[in-house]
Amino acid sequence: MARYLLKRLGQSIVLLIIVSMIGFFMLHLTPGGPLSQYALTPGMTQETIDRIAEQMGLNRPLPVQYLDWVWRLVQGDWGESYRDNQPVLSVIGRHLFATLLLMGSSTAISIGIGTWIGIRGATHRYSAFDYVATVGAMVALSIPTFWFGLVGIYIFSLELGWLPAGNMYEIGNGSFLDYLHHLIMPSVVLALVNIAIWSRYMRTATLDVINQDFVKTARAKGVSERRVLMKHVVGNALLPMITLAGMQLPNLLSGALVTETVFTWPGMGRLFLDSLGYNDYPVVMGLLMFSAILVLLGNLIADLISAAIDPRIRLS
Repeated sequence: MARYLLKRLGQSIVLLIIVSMIGFFMLHLTPGGPLSQYALTPGMTQETIDRIAEQMGLNRPLPVQYLDWVWRLVQGDWGESYRDNQPVLSVIGRHLFATLLLMGSSTAISIGIGTWIGIRGATHRYSAFDYVATVGAMVALSIPTFWFGLVGIYIFSLELGWLPAGNMYEIGNGSFLDYLHHLIMPSVVLALVNIAIWSRYMRTATLDVINQDFVKTARAKGVSERRVLMKHVVGNALLPMITLAGMQLPNLLSGALVTETVFTWPGMGRLFLDSLGYNDYPVVMGLLMFSAILVLLGNLIADLISAAIDPRIRLS
């Protein structure tokens, strides 16, 4: 197990380095740059802009800037925001809770509902429920997340007035119920695509287990259908879902970016777009690395759990 862990850690570190190189060079080679904000300031001269570039270290070759940035990153210094003049980790930390809250509630909804739909679809194969679930999953996977968000705002906020159209809480309130009230619509919208994915995977995994010999043997012994389903089928069908849970982190992060923008949710996704618009390179790179670490860590944990359950994985 230790050898497998070291192997996966090595692969994760290599991937993290590749992601950092691609992100850093692509970001710094895009048109414009952080100095374009200063060029718009009235009375700003080229000499002043050159002096600011020298202070920021932006006049050095890109490879030198990258190595310096990596060295400071390893030491825990992720740089300072060009816009706020505050440490990048501090800026990200202010938005982290909102994103984790949205992703956590969305994951709970998608796993709970998706698992139930998948199991019921497999045990009632070719029924009306199964056909409706299949069509619903295809629709959820085909329509962009922002469209569901806009439709939800129009119906439940503008027409019915049941739910707030955006933000995380009402100014001056901030109670638990107020947070929950604002969380319902964005978390459900973010969960829709993942419900479709979970239900399809769970249906397939359940069908595979149902046809196994040990399930047929349990039925032949007279074990009730409910006990066979809960004890033998569901437990084994959930094993492949561990890997799926790790693979869903990129979808959650990208979906959170869209959802937070639609619902003006003050999370890392909205911060990423705002920082891109301001050419705040340190914050953009910090969010890119933070997201990459989360994704790699999630996949690593999922792989380790799978390897602990199934020793054959360690030999692959």
